[in-house]
Amino acid sequence: MKRAQLFGFWGATLICCVGLVYASVPPKSKAKKTIDFNRDVRPILAGKCFTCHGNDVATSKAGLRLDSKDHAFKPLKSGDIAIVPGKPEASELVRRILSKDESELMPPPETKKFLTPEEKAILKQWILEGAEYKSHWAFVAPTRPELPLIKNKSWVRNPIDAFILEKMEAKGLKPSPEADKETLLRRLTLDLTGLPPTLGERTAFLADKTSGSYEKLVDRLLASPRFAERMAMDWMDYSRYADSNGYQADYERFQWRWRDWVIEAYNKNMPFDQFTIEQIAGDMLPKPTLDQLIATGFSRNHRINTEGGVIAEEWRTETVIDRVETTSTIWLGLTSGCARCHDHKYDPISQKEFYSMYSYFNNVPETGSGEERPVNHPPLMDAPYPDQ
Repeated sequence: MKRAQLFGFWGATLICCVGLVYASVPPKSKAKKTIDFNRDVRPILAGKCFTCHGNDVATSKAGLRLDSKDHAFKPLKSGDIAIVPGKPEASELVRRILSKDESELMPPPETKKFLTPEEKAILKQWILEGAEYKSHWAFVAPTRPELPLIKNKSWVRNPIDAFILEKMEAKGLKPSPEADKETLLRRLTLDLTGLPPTLGERTAFLADKTSGSYEKLVDRLLASPRFAERMAMDWMDYSRYADSNGYQADYERFQWRWRDWVIEAYNKNMPFDQFTIEQIAGDMLPKPTLDQLIATGFSRNHRINTEGGVIAEEWRTETVIDRVETTSTIWLGLTSGCARCHDHKYDPISQKEFYSMYSYFNNVPETGSGEERPVNHPPLMDAPYPDQ
């Protein structure tokens, strides 16, 4: 089932069907859970504290920042320390959130941001456990988790089932009975190909009484060209592909050769690094093939402004910025648009880094504007199929 692993995070939806992940992980020996900063603490601080004690210098109060341990663990001008790891009784933060004096209580009552008893207990327990800070979860390398302990072990067919069942059992819920074969066929076919099963496929699947009939169905659908089309649809959305220019008159454009390249890349099981290189810099490879040049059409998926009074340099700049923002969103998995005007407050992207990346795309000979008619706009290249 190689195709299920294709292109990493976009294949994640298949895991529930295939169940290949975590297969060798032992179950947890204990159910005890420690406080996790990203899961339990950061949401509290972000929602109730960062307005006055975050990284915005303009709104910072009392010189206290709680967004990083380097600031939170330092003595304040008063000599108090907001967080003393392992010692909630010595931590000014704990004293303030538990105070009965409204003039000292944090968050201040006038902010209308009240901590619940559960949130106060989490902050106190977190400090008692050492007040460990963590990077934002998006920048933490994933690790293989331990499988949870569950009661209904017979229901679990793959490790992912164990995590689902753990939450269900915690809420007193029970799994529904397994769907009949016809329903499973329809669900899986629609999910993996975007199409309903044919009558012939229905007849064949219902007639297959072997124990591995479902797994064979998965393999068949993953090998189908329709699966590549279904997966490519998501990639085209992320890449802002369209068959028209957007903006104003929205005239037709002809970018489908790039669309077909994406579908064929999935059908060939192209490695993700090659998929990346060819779309971002296929024209810079040694002796690039026609397909590698077509792959760079990724950077031509932006809008084209055909308004008569458009300022060419303005829209050329907007086009370059669009490439920076789209490329970073897709391949870095985070937005960079804030850094267009200032250093990003919550992601580690500076304005200088944004315009360093901007300079990479700032040499494409086009303006982002064009004629008011259905036509592709330069630069152009012929892109015949092999049989042409």
